[in-house]
Amino acid sequence: MVGSEALPSPRQHGVTKPLSLAGPSEADLLRTKKLNKFLVDAGLYESQEDAAKREKVLAQIKQIVVEWVKELTRLRGYSDLVEDANAVIFTFGSYRLGVHGPGADIDTLCVGPSYVNRDEDFFFGLHEILAKKEEVTELQPVPSAHVPVMKLKFEGISIDLLYASISRSVVPDDLDISDVSVLYNVDEPTVRSLNGCRVADQILKHVPNVEHFRTTLRCLKFWAKRRGVYSNVTGFLGGVNWALLVARVCQFYPNAVPSMLVSRFFRVYTQWRWPNPVMLCAIQEDELGCTVWDPRKNPKDKTHHMPIITPAYPCMNSSYNVSISTLRVMTEQFQFGNRICEEIELNKAQWPMLFEPYMFFESYKNYLQVDIIAADSDDLRAWKGWVESRLRQLTLMIERDTLGKLQCHPYPHEYIDPSKQCSHSAFFMGLQRKQGEVIQENQQFDIRGTVDEFRHSVNMYMFWKPGMEIYVSHVRRKQIPQYVFPDGYKRARIPRAVNYQPVCGSSSAEKTSAKRKGEGHVERGSPQRKQSVSPSPMTSPFMSPQSRDSVSSEADHELAHGFIGCNSGSSIVTNEEVRAEKMSLGSNGVESSEEDSQSAVDNMSVDKIQPMVNSGCY
Repeated sequence: MVGSEALPSPRQHGVTKPLSLAGPSEADLLRTKKLNKFLVDAGLYESQEDAAKREKVLAQIKQIVVEWVKELTRLRGYSDLVEDANAVIFTFGSYRLGVHGPGADIDTLCVGPSYVNRDEDFFFGLHEILAKKEEVTELQPVPSAHVPVMKLKFEGISIDLLYASISRSVVPDDLDISDVSVLYNVDEPTVRSLNGCRVADQILKHVPNVEHFRTTLRCLKFWAKRRGVYSNVTGFLGGVNWALLVARVCQFYPNAVPSMLVSRFFRVYTQWRWPNPVMLCAIQEDELGCTVWDPRKNPKDKTHHMPIITPAYPCMNSSYNVSISTLRVMTEQFQFGNRICEEIELNKAQWPMLFEPYMFFESYKNYLQVDIIAADSDDLRAWKGWVESRLRQLTLMIERDTLGKLQCHPYPHEYIDPSKQCSHSAFFMGLQRKQGEVIQENQQFDIRGTVDEFRHSVNMYMFWKPGMEIYVSHVRRKQIPQYVFPDGYKRARIPRAVNYQPVCGSSSAEKTSAKRKGEGHVERGSPQRKQSVSPSPMTSPFMSPQSRDSVSSEADHELAHGFIGCNSGSSIVTNEEVRAEKMSLGSNGVESSEEDSQSAVDNMSVDKIQPMVNSGCY
C-alpha cells in the first residue's frame, strides 16, 4: 500500500514509541529507486564471484583453526578429546550485517575450547602456522589492542581475526553465540571479542525491516567515508556505531523506505541532544558480574560525549572514542546532510550531491601534519597502526591543554608521498580557534609541551625498531603538500561567507622528530637558503619544496627561535610557562554544548598557533 497515511506496525521496536508510522509516497518510492541505482553505480555491491571467494576463504580458515586445535589437544595429552576437538568461525561487523562491499575486510571470530588460550596459543602458535602459509600475507598481530586481533590477508582478502576461549572442553559447530552462557568465566578482552557477533545479531533482531536497514546503512557508511567521519580509531564512528544509529532511526520510522530513512537520519541526529544515549533496547541488568554502561554507577561513563549503546549483554558504549572536537565535526556533517536531503525532497538536488567529498584541505588555515616513517613496509604497517591509534590522544591532549579553545579535526585518511624512497605515511589534523571565543590581542596557543607528551606516549610502543620515527609539523594551508590532492594539484579555495582577519606574521613549517632513547641524536636541518641572514630553519625531510620556498626569512627567524606570532608585539610562551599552565588544568576536559557546533567551513577564523620546536632523543 502506497501513501503517506499511517500503516500498522506489528510490534514496537525500541525503548520508545515510533515517531511516525507513515509509509512511503510515490515520490518516496521514486527517490528510493534512484538511491538504489546510485549505490549500485557507485560499486557498493560485490559480485557473486567475489562473494563465493569470501566463502571459500572462510572455509579454509575454519579448516586451519580446527587442525590447530586438534594438534594442541594431542600435545596436551587430552587423547579422549582429540576426535571431538573443534574451533568455530563466526563473522561479525559489516559482513555479518550483510552490508559489506567489494574489497571490504571480514571481521572474523575464532571460538575455541578452554585449554587453548589467546596469549600463547593464538598469538604465537596460530601466528606461526599462518606465517608459513603461502596464501597469507601482511600478517600483523595486535595483542595489546582494546579487542586483541590478528590482521592478515588471505588470498588477497583482508581478515581481522579475533579469538575467544570459552569455558567448554568441546566447542560444537552449532554453538549459539547469542546465549549468555558463553560469557561464563571469561576475561574482559574475551567478552569484547564475543560481543561483536552478539551485537550484530541483536541489531538485526531489533530493526523492523532488515532489507531497508541494510540499504540505508550501506548508503550512510558510504556517506560517512566521503565526508571524512568514518573511523573509530580516530575518534569518529566505525561500522558498528553507524549500524546502531541507523537501526534506531529504523525503529523511529518502522514503515519508511530507504530514501525516507536517510533523510530522517540526518533530521534526527541534527537535533539529538548529546550526551543522551542512543539505545535499541533497555539495558540488561548485571547477570554475570560484567561491567555494564551506567553513568549513574560508573563515573567514567559520565565523561562520554556521544553514547551509542550496544544491545547485547554486557551493554557498552561503542563510541567511547568520540571527543568534543570530533563530535563537533560530526554535528556539522549531520547538518550538511540534513540540508542536502531537504533539497532532494524539494527536487532541488539529486543524490550525488549528498556524497560530495569533504574539502578538508580547503576548510582550515592551520594544520598539523604527522609523518610516519619506518625501515620497510612491514615495520611501517605495525608502526603506523600504533601511531594512528594514538592520534586520538593528541586531539584530547590539545583540547585539555587549551581549555577547549583550540579545536582539532583529525582527518581519517592516510596519504603517501609517491616521490619518497622510504616507507612513509602521513596524517593531517585541521586546527581552528573555538567559534565564539573572544580574540585577545597577541593570543597564542603553545602546544609544544602537548606534542612532547604525545611523542612520549607514542614512544612507549613495545615493538619499536630502529628506523621507526614520527615527525609532527605545523603547516599553513598554502603549504599542504601536492600529493594529498587527487589530481596532483591544489584546488581553488572555497568562497567564504564572512570576512576574516589577516594572518599576523609569516607562515612556516617545522617538524619534530622523535627516536627511542639510545638510538642516537635527532638530526634536523634543511638546505641552505639563498639571501637569508637568519639561521637555517629546522625542518623534516618530508617538507615539500613548495613548503620550503614559502618560508620567508622572517619565518625562518621565528622558527629558529621557537615561535610563530605577529611580527611585532607577539609574546613567546616558554616551556616552563607551558608546564606551569598544564599543572593548573583539570583532567576532565571541556564540556560540549550545541551552540559550539558551528560550521568550520562557513565560519572560519584565523588562529595564531605556537608550533612545536622541542626535539631530542628518548
